[in-house]
Amino acid sequence: MILLLKLLLAHLLGDFFLQPRKWILLKEERKWAAWPLYLHVVIQGMLTQILIWDWAFLKWTLLVMGSHLLIDGCKLSFQKTETKRAWFFIDQAAHLLSIYLIYCWHEGITLINGAFLSEKSLMLTTLFIFLTQPCSYFVKIFISRWQPHETKSMDESLEDAGRYIGILERLFVFTFVLTGKWEAIGFLLAAKSVFRFGDLTSAKDRKLTEYILIGTLVSFAIAISTGLIATALTLN
Repeated sequence: MILLLKLLLAHLLGDFFLQPRKWILLKEERKWAAWPLYLHVVIQGMLTQILIWDWAFLKWTLLVMGSHLLIDGCKLSFQKTETKRAWFFIDQAAHLLSIYLIYCWHEGITLINGAFLSEKSLMLTTLFIFLTQPCSYFVKIFISRWQPHETKSMDESLEDAGRYIGILERLFVFTFVLTGKWEAIGFLLAAKSVFRFGDLTSAKDRKLTEYILIGTLVSFAIAISTGLIATALTLN
């Protein structure tokens, strides 16, 4: 595990601390022809080798550098101005996955094993996925019968903010139930009530307030129920 932590630390230092803004802009402009792209990869390799401090690991460091170059190059080639945010997350996810795969290869860890495909891990993964987009659709459809025809206070709301807030709060609640932190669920509900329902009350739109309240309670109820089911199944 110490090896994996060192690889991750090298990635974080190289990508977020030792890469000036002007390098990033030059890479976006010239893509594969940008010299900062290759210097960045060299720095990434040097950081990795320094943290590992073992010349026998050099071939693995070269593999880390090669995967980093390929991922960064693909990102620069395919990203557009309007897709920069998406490609940032894709890029980082690809880097983390490549680091983990290299670590597994070095340690002789088989990915297709009981740890990854166990009943418990598959169940938790499925429930986490259920609480994101699928659950958002369920809650939206369930409360649609009460949706106000005119909403006076939603004009300045961020695009899709409510959906992402709902997803995050369900994942938080699910995690809190699994870890037995029920007081944290109460704090989360209280915090949301202060920020959200205070604004709705000041807007003097009772129907909208009740509509949001129903959605929140349904969302919390689903997350808590899912957490209890997961807890019961893992204890068996």
